[in-house]
Amino acid sequence: MVQLVKLTPAMESEFVSYIKEWRDSGEEMVPMAADPKELSFSRYLENLPAYETEEGCPENFVPGTTLFLVNEAGRILGAINIRHRLNDFLLSVGGHIGYGVRPSERRKGYAAQMLALALENARELGIDLALITCDKENTGSAHTILKNNGILENEVPDEGRITQRYWIDLKK
Repeated sequence: MVQLVKLTPAMESEFVSYIKEWRDSGEEMVPMAADPKELSFSRYLENLPAYETEEGCPENFVPGTTLFLVNEAGRILGAINIRHRLNDFLLSVGGHIGYGVRPSERRKGYAAQMLALALENARELGIDLALITCDKENTGSAHTILKNNGILENEVPDEGRITQRYWIDLKK
């Protein structure tokens, strides 16, 4: 059984392991909100609640909730960021939800489970139609979105690549 949780102090060693695996992979961490960059764990943890508010989120960002998918053993399998509203950038290519699965845990269905759980959270935030985007080359992500009833609206050129824009109706 897996669940979405907010990061807690007790999760520090698992979070450090999660971040190390992403960095060792050489891939860009997805979602960006799960990457503490140069911040210490405690500082990152302190910032997360502030980023959920208009007043606390960084300039040019929108409030968002960052959650982590964990299994019954407490292993972090992935992370997901639910943006509470869209700005022009997010409407064009970013969407309401960004997610990523830890490199060693991919291809096990966790992304689809994580997105399904996050869509419930988005509904609770009052989001009726959720925009989810992915790179056209990322067929795994497209499959995840389709599995969660995503409907492709269009494809948008974005800095040398194509972003696919899907909508999921949460009013149902």
